[in-house]
Amino acid sequence: MNKFIAFVQTLVYSVIAITTFGQDSRAVLFDADWRFKKDSLTGLENPTYKDDRWRNLNLPHDWSIEDLPGQLAGQVMGPFTKASVGKAATGYTEGGVGWYRKTFTLDKSYQGKQTYITFDGVYMDADVWINGHHLGNHPYGYTAFSYNLTDFLQPTDQPNVIAVRAKNLGKNSRWYAGAGIYRHVWLMAVNPVHTAINGTFVTTPSITPGAAQVLVESSVENMTAQPKTVEVRVDVLNPSGQVVASQKQSVMVATMSTRSSTQQLTVKMPVLWTLEKPILYSARVTLLSEGKMLDQTRTPFGIRSLEFNGQKGFLLNGNVVKIKGGCIHHDNGPLGAVALDRAEERKIELLKKAGYNAIRLSHNPSSSALLNACDRLGMLVVTDAFDMWEKEKLGVSNGYHRFFKEWWKKDIDAIMLRDRNHPSIIIWGIGNEIWEAADTSGHRIAKQLADEVRRLDPTRAVTEAMLYLPQQIKYKWEAFGPHLANLDVDGYNYFIGGPYDPMQRDSATTHRYETEHAQHPNKLYMSTESYPSAALENWNAAEKYSYVIGGFSWTAMDYIGEANIGGPSLVAQATKIPKGLMSLVFFFKPESWPVFNAHCGDLDLIGNRKAASYYQNVVWRNSPIELLVHRPIPEGMKEARSPWGFPDELKSWSWSGQEGKPMQVSVYTRAKRVRLELNGKTIAEQTVPEGSITATFDIPYQSGTLTAHGFDGEKEVGTSSLSTTGKPVAIRLVADRTTIKADQQDLSYVQVELVDQAGQVVPWDNDTEITYQLTGNASLAGVGNGSPVDLSSFQQAHKKVYEGRGLVILRASGQKGVATLTATARGMKAAKIAITTR
Repeated sequence: MNKFIAFVQTLVYSVIAITTFGQDSRAVLFDADWRFKKDSLTGLENPTYKDDRWRNLNLPHDWSIEDLPGQLAGQVMGPFTKASVGKAATGYTEGGVGWYRKTFTLDKSYQGKQTYITFDGVYMDADVWINGHHLGNHPYGYTAFSYNLTDFLQPTDQPNVIAVRAKNLGKNSRWYAGAGIYRHVWLMAVNPVHTAINGTFVTTPSITPGAAQVLVESSVENMTAQPKTVEVRVDVLNPSGQVVASQKQSVMVATMSTRSSTQQLTVKMPVLWTLEKPILYSARVTLLSEGKMLDQTRTPFGIRSLEFNGQKGFLLNGNVVKIKGGCIHHDNGPLGAVALDRAEERKIELLKKAGYNAIRLSHNPSSSALLNACDRLGMLVVTDAFDMWEKEKLGVSNGYHRFFKEWWKKDIDAIMLRDRNHPSIIIWGIGNEIWEAADTSGHRIAKQLADEVRRLDPTRAVTEAMLYLPQQIKYKWEAFGPHLANLDVDGYNYFIGGPYDPMQRDSATTHRYETEHAQHPNKLYMSTESYPSAALENWNAAEKYSYVIGGFSWTAMDYIGEANIGGPSLVAQATKIPKGLMSLVFFFKPESWPVFNAHCGDLDLIGNRKAASYYQNVVWRNSPIELLVHRPIPEGMKEARSPWGFPDELKSWSWSGQEGKPMQVSVYTRAKRVRLELNGKTIAEQTVPEGSITATFDIPYQSGTLTAHGFDGEKEVGTSSLSTTGKPVAIRLVADRTTIKADQQDLSYVQVELVDQAGQVVPWDNDTEITYQLTGNASLAGVGNGSPVDLSSFQQAHKKVYEGRGLVILRASGQKGVATLTATARGMKAAKIAITTR
């Protein structure tokens, strides 16, 4: 009977969504009706300043993805400029200084309240004023921060002016960071006695099939001149909103101070948070005094257990889980760094569909929206706090290292307090490829960071991504020992497999898992970054050793910046490229124009899967067989591939002009034998080499259908087919959602496809430009394609397709109704799609 009840609960909970909140359940979005101007002048914070000629916009907003003035041939294209300070590293985008202002009036419900404003992220070095009063400066562009506005607000019904200045100056990042208030802003009014912002911490210290212990710690803040005795009532709610456990406790809070309340509750027959069914509960904390409710918050959480065991591995709810992960940067392609909830959610949906069960945030804290999506969809998360500590890295002279000594603790606290209730987070990362890792300052800082992380959350593991950097060549591996002693899980970047890399100190690093485990048997190990070509070797290590828990490819999805580190190049056959210098040749080249994105993603910039993604799924045993074809290489040339790249292969058997010429066909499979058929006739057969999952064929091209069959003995274990397409004759529009919320925040992603007479996408078309017309209750948030070299605008209503595909992102306008998108192109049948906003 208990099993039946649990089964029914799971079914019910899987279809009832719990309300999740971006920052705090008491907060309201403060994103609408801002004014913006790029300007380096001072004095714009003055409340009497006339900003009527500034541009109106709604947040989140990223000015660095907007079109630049003066389209100079070959120098400025769309939002990109060759004059960019960051050059290829930041994708040729422009920084500068931007100002935001908002005039708002509060009603009488704010009287007697404490009023806070919270920014989820401003890039970067942000200053904030309210009514001319400087509230403070926040340097780091990726952490959330709040200010108490109460003492500086005008009386109710009188206008207030908030002003924000963001400075994206000099070379301050190794990748595309965006610029401005690119994440949400919230306003919150609470009674003087309230639960502090991020003041609730929920853990599940004990879980059995019949019951789970839920520990809720609440920080109660008293901003009055008198001590207060407060009843703290905690209710645990299931996804349908029913109270399944309740408890209360009285605490006395001294004047102008904070007091902690800790209560343990029992939830009977809990439904666990898993990757397959990510069930969310919530903890409702209510503060009462003399029967009157003073405050109430609601914090989503998951009931799940984590175990990091040197002999068993990583266990989620008692079950071993191997990480099938990918690193991601924070941008959203055509939207730039804008972190709208739907954009973040779609990214996780795409990655989960592509076979991932984990992401690594590279190399900074993410938006709240992205973590909320991971909680809802069942995606594991390894965080990353900083890319630099005290020392400058790779010429990023204006980077966060300038602020680290003063700000590291404030920013670690901001990360931990905002994010520690997310069940998706399993490991906290404290740094990536840190320059001073092997010296005494690195040892000291690693301990400080790890200690602070564990003080605020002792329930998860701590890791760091380690790599021999040029600065560290003088050190032997043993110099890293005191640093690594602070970690529960050692993260290695490119230490296992892949092409030789000069940043690896010696060949012993390829055996680092074994040697380190022999010395530290209670620790766990993972690949925090790996080359695509090393996917099989890394996964073999994860399957072979319990203490190797998996890893993260670089990278799961294309991103703006670090331009062309993964892109292939064609060179003369006679050209000799020293293998040991490949990483440096590709990574440190100062120019890549017109390539603006990294071009190393398993998915492209708009979310379509690329060759490495299909290969990875065979490595992970998610797919039995995948068939791909290499793009033709001109005679006398050869492909020079970056370590971060993958063979220039497509899921295509459409190669007009190649008739009779040999095509390189790759079949990825764990089957023992592969047979190729063309138009129903067997044309080749091959045994897959021992220790490999790749069978390679040279096949004369002939149009039709090419099919790969995989066999173990006589048993067929999988097939994969490609068919030749005809000429494009029509446009097809496919929306991920045809009904969205009319709240100026929701998005509809419309896939644009060029199709032939049979309705097949035509993968060889890179030239057709499509013009879009939008009417009704939505705006054009962005247009894009997967091309790494298309520098044209993301915001104009026209763009070429790439490999037969494009993308249009529509943003709700705030009014209910219908928006209609029409797509036209010369010689093509037009397409139309309606999106309902309600």
